[in-house]
Amino acid sequence: MNLDGMFTRRGFLTSTSCLGAAIAMARYLPSPAMAAETAMDPRVAAQPLADKGFASVRKIGDGVYATISDLSKGLATISNGGFIAGKESSLMIEGFRSPAGAAFQLEALRSVSPAPVQAAIDTHYHFDHSMGNSYYGGQGIPVWAHEKTASMMALSYGSLQGTDKTEKLSALEKQAREAPTEAEREHLKGDMNAYKLVFGTVDSTMIGLPTRPLEASKLPLTVDLGGVKAVIEARPGHTPTDLIVRVPDRNIVFTGDLLFNFMYPATFDADLRAWRKTLDAFSGYDKETLFVPGHGPVCGPEGIARLRNVFGDLSEQAGKMYKAGIPVEEAKHRYVVPERFKGFPVFAWAFCIAPAIAKLYEEFKTGGV
Repeated sequence: MNLDGMFTRRGFLTSTSCLGAAIAMARYLPSPAMAAETAMDPRVAAQPLADKGFASVRKIGDGVYATISDLSKGLATISNGGFIAGKESSLMIEGFRSPAGAAFQLEALRSVSPAPVQAAIDTHYHFDHSMGNSYYGGQGIPVWAHEKTASMMALSYGSLQGTDKTEKLSALEKQAREAPTEAEREHLKGDMNAYKLVFGTVDSTMIGLPTRPLEASKLPLTVDLGGVKAVIEARPGHTPTDLIVRVPDRNIVFTGDLLFNFMYPATFDADLRAWRKTLDAFSGYDKETLFVPGHGPVCGPEGIARLRNVFGDLSEQAGKMYKAGIPVEEAKHRYVVPERFKGFPVFAWAFCIAPAIAKLYEEFKTGGV
């Protein structure tokens, strides 16, 4: 679901939109279960290297650091990222939601290594992983990404800048007022906050496109940083532009949004079949593998199993509704978050649940599930 082509007038109030979205995002509080699970791995430092509230950086291996966002304290980063510091050079992961988020990560890297930065990597094109790219560009740091990332950023975000989004927001407000059920009304209110956040980000940011496209056919790419190697791989599922970064000698993987931990995944432009296969592959990694997800706390294989269970529940409920003959538009809002996932945030129903149900319906039609 690209965001271009929906909006035509001018005059969107960025500050008001982001404020409303920030209030809505306050529900993304880290739970005790998340913190306890992360603390069980001795590789994860007890104290952060740096902490800005909206994100903190912790050492998770020799020369490897994770940047973990806390949306309850600010929206500068939103996503997770990190960096790998070798003796000769370093590599950063993610451009985050804003230049301020990217600046924080570079500052943290500079506190542990003066070595030159080979590149910053966008794991995919979504706004919360790429809108801080302009800061890296201003520092002379190349930005690497999947070969399709630049064009998808330009299509989805570049085309929105300077346009008025009130028509879309007004339509959502009207739909919410006229929604036949309370559940659908709440879903639409959440969708509106999510759109406000995206629109506000796009209108207030200089978009920095990646400077080195990585051709999927030529991956994996091994980058020797001096004493530690990073391997960049293309792994499909969440978007058409997904990359992961593995640190084989440290048993660490930066997954981008192929892993949402303790959260419902965003599925609006996902290939669910490919995504499930990627998760299957992740589940076959060494049991001591440490994963840095795109969102949520650092985890081991239990995080992979957790997301697979979320997809399993989505598929099970969608399958029952499909067999019962419930129309897809109705089914999108009839999904019920089960008790075991009650604490899992849903960024927006239209970004996470509704498209997953629609895509699963299509799979049922073709016998794919």
